Amino acid sequence: MLLQTHWAAVKRILHYLKGTTTHDLHITHSFSFALHGFTNIGGYLVFFYQTLISWKSSKQRTVARSSIKAEYKTLIDGTVEVIWLQYLLTDLQISSVSAPIIWCDNLGATYLSMNPVFHARTKHVEVNYHFVQDIVAKNDIQIFFYFLWDQLADVFTKPLPAASFTVFCIKFLVDPPPSI
Repeated sequence: MLLQTHWAAVKRILHYLKGTTTHDLHITHSFSFALHGFTNIGGYLVFFYQTLISWKSSKQRTVARSSIKAEYKTLIDGTVEVIWLQYLLTDLQISSVSAPIIWCDNLGATYLSMNPVFHARTKHVEVNYHFVQDIVAKNDIQIFFYFLWDQLADVFTKPLPAASFTVFCIKFLVDPPPSI
């Protein structure tokens, strides 16, 4: 039974790959050296100007007691990636004019990153998770709320209807799939 389930999953993946062979990511030229990212409960995306340069999509490693904790953990992972990329760009002598921006689709996690006093519903979030607040307080990074239906990270973390997938492809500057 388990083997049949795995085989069905493999066939689904191969079918998906066959249908997306014409998709490619485009690297765009720009004089703006801005990093920005999008986080979602299942992963994050990081862009250098308009070019997608880093992403992660995974299942949650642990069971979270609240959606804020799960979203905040992903926000931390995305923040760490953006900071690492910022250091890499600095080593390559490419400096950004403004602090990187991370767009998060959870209002509670967004507020928590900016307001260390927002503890009413977040007693369960461990102290070591609050390093994002220090980074935001130093203006090394900015975090903003992003509406759920516009969340670019969804393309890597959720099954989407064909119409939504096409919209995300256009947002990624990818050749959209042909209409069926």
